[in-house]
Amino acid sequence: MTLPHGPQLITYADRLGGDLRGLDRLLDGPLAGAFSGVHVLPYYRPFDGVDAGFDPEDHTVVDPRLGTWEEIRALSERGVVMSDVIVNHVSSRSDQFQDVVEKGDASPWAPMFLTLSSVFPDGVTEADLARIYRPRPGLPFTTMTLGGQPRLVWTTFTPEQVDIDLRTDEAWAYLTSVIDALTGAGVTMLRLDAVGYSGKEAGTDCFMTASTQAYVDRILELAHARGASVLLEIHGHYLQQVEIARTVDYVYDFALPPLVLHALHARDLAPLAHWMQVRPTNAVTVLDTHDGIGIVDVGPNDLRPGEPGLLAAEQIDALVESIHDASDGASRLATGAAASNLDLYQVNCTFYDALGRDDRRYLLARLVQLMVPGIPQVYYVGLLAGENDMELFTRTGVGRDINRTYYTADDVAGHLGRGVVAAQLEALRLRASHPAFEGEFTCELDGTRGVLAWTTPESRVQLGFDVDDASFVLAVRGPEGWRTVVSDGDVSPMAEAARRAAAEEAGGQ
Repeated sequence: MTLPHGPQLITYADRLGGDLRGLDRLLDGPLAGAFSGVHVLPYYRPFDGVDAGFDPEDHTVVDPRLGTWEEIRALSERGVVMSDVIVNHVSSRSDQFQDVVEKGDASPWAPMFLTLSSVFPDGVTEADLARIYRPRPGLPFTTMTLGGQPRLVWTTFTPEQVDIDLRTDEAWAYLTSVIDALTGAGVTMLRLDAVGYSGKEAGTDCFMTASTQAYVDRILELAHARGASVLLEIHGHYLQQVEIARTVDYVYDFALPPLVLHALHARDLAPLAHWMQVRPTNAVTVLDTHDGIGIVDVGPNDLRPGEPGLLAAEQIDALVESIHDASDGASRLATGAAASNLDLYQVNCTFYDALGRDDRRYLLARLVQLMVPGIPQVYYVGLLAGENDMELFTRTGVGRDINRTYYTADDVAGHLGRGVVAAQLEALRLRASHPAFEGEFTCELDGTRGVLAWTTPESRVQLGFDVDDASFVLAVRGPEGWRTVVSDGDVSPMAEAARRAAAEEAGGQ
């Protein structure tokens, strides 16, 4: 049995399996039983644009270098498939926008794209511009020539990603065609990318406005009519996430990763304990994703001064420095002004490096994630306990590439033989199938020690741990008593040495 709310893998098709068929083979082979679904990061044409697929020229076509819609349907027959609906923008190279570049306002697609005057037809003031919330430095406009006329085109993220105007019929015809293509191929979870920036309104900060909620409601209606649920991707203050969770199917628990890192670095469970009392349960939990490790999600509210975060300013500063120290400074090089195409509120680092490549602390972090209510998603680099890819980062200069490694089949096979990876897979298989996860969740966190448990009348799954020394035991109670599934001893230096020695001996025979 595979639980429908069991773990999901997050991956690029080309960076793990090579293509969609290769990904399917992995899920049917060495990863069998570990995942109830997969979030395939953008596989549209082209999947390798300036923002790793989040700038599609055609959002309704699978890039033929990766496969076809038939491969997506094959994945959906195995379990849940999540795909991205990029709500806020399209590629500046898309056919629609290129028609506007050529014809200007005479193009039938002209209403679909936002310029400065679209939102501020009566002119704009310095205060209006200063109020606009953007995840990157500078103003969200790029000067472009449309139909022979210079215009200020709205580009929230990069000049290659042109924002669309969801007040227009053209934009909704476009988004509906995207949703139809995805759900028609068996996709049953839609992740709304960058939707928080879609509701531009004069006199506001243009982030999560009343218009945004109206647009999300309309997408929810389209998705539900086609048998799909919706996950909202929003980075922001934790109370904002709690509010949003009441209005959608799922939100990300982006506060969990920095709180777990704080707990393991500072030996302090108090902030995590507070979050466990107020967090929404209709959440998708993560430790790592294709983006950086979010910090804004535990900080004070930038949009409502005086509203504190889950961590105090000095705790956030200490956390960021701890990550930089644990990664031997690699994350510092890939974060902030040092790296292009970077969100200001994220630290770029693999989660494994953020914990100093300490197998015990890393595995404990993963187990905490798997025990927290919600749908756990595991990023492919994190699944393989990947280290910072300084070679890729140096080659591209893009900070987030430090955590977007390309793995060959031999690379994957090698990592699957490591104790920390094998232990993660053991825990994932338990989370994907054990009936206790249909029961009642309890959480006891005190000082440095914690117990997380799921219980039914017939069974119990329990994680007991101490963040001081990273000791832990994940155990199951059934009719025959208790059984240990994973413990800190499984990734101790002695256990790893014995495992490698046995592998070498077997290889020599």
